[in-house]
Amino acid sequence: MTRIREAERDDAAAIANVHVQTWRSTYAGVLPDDYLVGLSVARHAGLWDRWLSDAQPGHRVYAAVADGAGIVGFASFGRLREHTRLPNKVQTGEIYTLYVLPDFQGQGLGKALLTQAFAGLADAAYESAVIWVLEANPSRFFYEAMGGRKVSGRQEKFAGTMVSELAYCWENLASARIDLNQKKDRL
Repeated sequence: MTRIREAERDDAAAIANVHVQTWRSTYAGVLPDDYLVGLSVARHAGLWDRWLSDAQPGHRVYAAVADGAGIVGFASFGRLREHTRLPNKVQTGEIYTLYVLPDFQGQGLGKALLTQAFAGLADAAYESAVIWVLEANPSRFFYEAMGGRKVSGRQEKFAGTMVSELAYCWENLASARIDLNQKKDRL
């Protein structure tokens, strides 16, 4: 059985492990091998420890916890970052991360984490949400299946290489949550 709960500071190392493992599997062949090999669970654990202990108002992290396996996925979200420009969206929140370990993908955990992130954003008075994803990331099709609409794109230099990113937006979090609940059999 798997449940979604708000992450705690003690979860930093487990979240970092999921973060590093998913990046290595998802971005193999997309980002430079030396960058992926150099990812450090310990370094990421320090970043997540700081994030979880000093989160800004409205910024939250949820973890997917599987019996016998611990944390197998997570999502983080909060206010729209300044570098994100979307038309006519003054109350848009941002989903910063959403990762599920490869062995646990396809079981509805991504949808459950996304739904929880939408609920958290709505509770913080955001009306819409956006997530940026690498165009080469096959998980981008998940966001399309969940009703996200491509609204922007950009080129960024990351890890010494140029990458294309796409922004997916859900313009009405209230209806997006309803739609996600109706898509129970799709994933």
